[in-house]
Amino acid sequence: MGWWIGRAIVWFLAISVGLTILYRFVPPPVTLTMLLDPNGFEKDWEPLSRIDRDMVAAVIAGEDGKFCTHNGFDRAAIEQAMERNAATRAKGGGRIRGGSTISQQAAKNVFLWQGTGWTRYLRKGFETWFTFLIETIWGKRRIMEVYLNVAETGIGTYGVEAGAQRYYRHSAAKLSPVEAARIAAALPSPKRRAVTNATGFTRRHGNTIARRSGVVRNSALDGCVYD
Repeated sequence: MGWWIGRAIVWFLAISVGLTILYRFVPPPVTLTMLLDPNGFEKDWEPLSRIDRDMVAAVIAGEDGKFCTHNGFDRAAIEQAMERNAATRAKGGGRIRGGSTISQQAAKNVFLWQGTGWTRYLRKGFETWFTFLIETIWGKRRIMEVYLNVAETGIGTYGVEAGAQRYYRHSAAKLSPVEAARIAAALPSPKRRAVTNATGFTRRHGNTIARRSGVVRNSALDGCVYD
């Protein structure tokens, strides 16, 4: 039994490292999330050089302000999420929030599944391993490029190019700061948050991201992507 377990671990390590090296140079052709989407999926891969820099600034502002300085894990954000979730449970329920970085989300989206309940905790273990791999093998620029091409941006829509075409009828290379901020604001819940004609929280959050994006650019918080 131990021999089989050892063999399975060796195969997993070899396959996971091999795929990570491959995707350092080749776009991931499809993800498990796309394949399991009951709405089907539409995607359109674009290199980072053809995605407006405002989009990069927007996701850093909205999702992961320490993207360029952490090693894949934002411990402070994780601790804050744990405290919020403990308080939520104590009050009898509510939405459980995570503290995932862009690197963790990229690892999850490319190699793993979304998951709820106990499968979510199982996934988190694998997510840690794949996050370490992509931080080591891909580097920040590639992580950002892959993330912007596989993240769900709407119902059956994946990547910011497909999102830009769906919502604004032009390419991601021509996104304005406000357009990029609206897409970023919808990223945590793309099936429920409207990008165009946004109201309520999504509109307010988008406006906040647009303002923070200027700070990201002016303070070079996106420098690891472009240096």
